[in-house]
Amino acid sequence: MHVVIMGCGRLGSTLAHNLDARGHSVAVIDQNADAFRRLGAEFGGITVTGFGFDRDVLRAAGIERADAFAAVSSGDNSNIISARLAHETFGVSRVVARIYDSRRAQVYERLGIPTVATIRWAADRMVRHLVPEGTVEVFRDPTSVVSIVEAPLHRDWVGRPLKVLEERTGARVAYLMRFGMGTLGTPSTVIQDGDQVFMLVTDETVGDVLNIAAGAEKEGN
Repeated sequence: MHVVIMGCGRLGSTLAHNLDARGHSVAVIDQNADAFRRLGAEFGGITVTGFGFDRDVLRAAGIERADAFAAVSSGDNSNIISARLAHETFGVSRVVARIYDSRRAQVYERLGIPTVATIRWAADRMVRHLVPEGTVEVFRDPTSVVSIVEAPLHRDWVGRPLKVLEERTGARVAYLMRFGMGTLGTPSTVIQDGDQVFMLVTDETVGDVLNIAAGAEKEGN
């Protein structure tokens, strides 16, 4: 893949190194040439000095052959403008923008631009570490809407298919741990004693999902 990154701060440089180490072609844009010092001599990609919403700068970074674009500068406006330009003008299919204002992030998500609302995401993660509520959350998406939680099951669920659990809770099973190994279940997968089940939920549904999972499931209900 060829990936163009706008912004060479701590996030942008870390992202660039990560992708470069994985063998991808990487171009980094920043208006401040001194920012490229963060990349170090071992960085194998290219650097372009300029604004990420300048078409000529984007072309110099290889936007016309890019498979993905990340806008991670410190400015919300610059990030969203460059992300929309990459997506709508140059047809880059995978585009993501870092946005500090969570309200604006929700608007841009509706426009088809995936965003990472850093303040809201970080605040939610902090609260979950500071005030644990007994829910084992293993994943939360960058917009802080969807999460994966462990759903402790009542013993009466043993022997029942995952399809029934999904029907009763109205939630999807993301995966389960069986004998210490992660596995993707199917609707016909039968729950076994000792299984750890992890489900996709939202903040609005997690309470009901966990309550139903922890309750008895009687045959014929």
